[in-house]
Amino acid sequence: MEEGYESRRGSRWEELDTDILVRIFQKFSIFELTSGLAHVCSGWRAACCDPILWKTLDLSHMRSSFIKIPLEPYVYVERRSDEALTRILKLSMNLSGGNTRALVFHFNLFLSDDQLTYTAERCPGLRRIVLPAWNRIKKTGICKAIRIWKDLESLTMPSIANPPYLLTEIAKNCKNFKELKIMGPFEIFFANTLITYLPNLKTLSLRCSAIKREALIKILDGLPHLEVLNISHSYLVEYSVWQPQQKVIVRELDKTILEKASRLKRFLTCMEHETCVMCQRTENDEGIVRWYKYEEGEWKVDEVSSLHL
Repeated sequence: MEEGYESRRGSRWEELDTDILVRIFQKFSIFELTSGLAHVCSGWRAACCDPILWKTLDLSHMRSSFIKIPLEPYVYVERRSDEALTRILKLSMNLSGGNTRALVFHFNLFLSDDQLTYTAERCPGLRRIVLPAWNRIKKTGICKAIRIWKDLESLTMPSIANPPYLLTEIAKNCKNFKELKIMGPFEIFFANTLITYLPNLKTLSLRCSAIKREALIKILDGLPHLEVLNISHSYLVEYSVWQPQQKVIVRELDKTILEKASRLKRFLTCMEHETCVMCQRTENDEGIVRWYKYEEGEWKVDEVSSLHL
């Protein structure tokens, strides 16, 4: 009787084809994959560890629960929120087997140095990283991670006040690095640093930013290998000759910039501040877009397809 019932109901869980399981698991979120599926049986664990599931580790839906504080790091992350992130990272790294090639964090996720280092050591073959807010990431932590990521090609990051230490590490350790996206104001100092340390950069996105006009001129002159430049929904800033302290917003690209940009394969622009909602948001937020105020996922958008999430 039992034998007949077994034959009617089909194969046992561990006998299901692994390829079929992997196709099913590809539909699952990172939270579902780490919820205990690997403990069902040996067949499910084998499927959960398939490299194709971990090629991209997307944590872009995971935010920190925090409060702002007046002293560095200017945020206090709730313990349960921090523990939840650590748990997800440990489970993901255990299942991925070092096969993660792209890692995406939410901009409002406050990653600690320990969490960053732990992750970097377990996905040394990373090629693309979308970094979260800098608040709890120290110089030592990010530099150690960059030294591990020898194959890194693409970085998306919030703007940073002191870029040389980071770009120096990239120049020293990441010989295939070619793509950078900066979320926030772009100053002359940053432009000079890029020219000095990453002269072979091919793709640069400065969308939704306040860009110093002189900084834009510098990268057009100083990055000879640049092929793609995205300044969509950004605005240019320069200072009055007669009143050096007075900031002037430039809403149109002049002949000099257009001529210098003509050598690029793609020069992506949108400065329609009267009709474009995203251009208006950038200007209203003074070049530091408060993404939390807008549609969920809007921060992931980029006109450069390789940077779009």
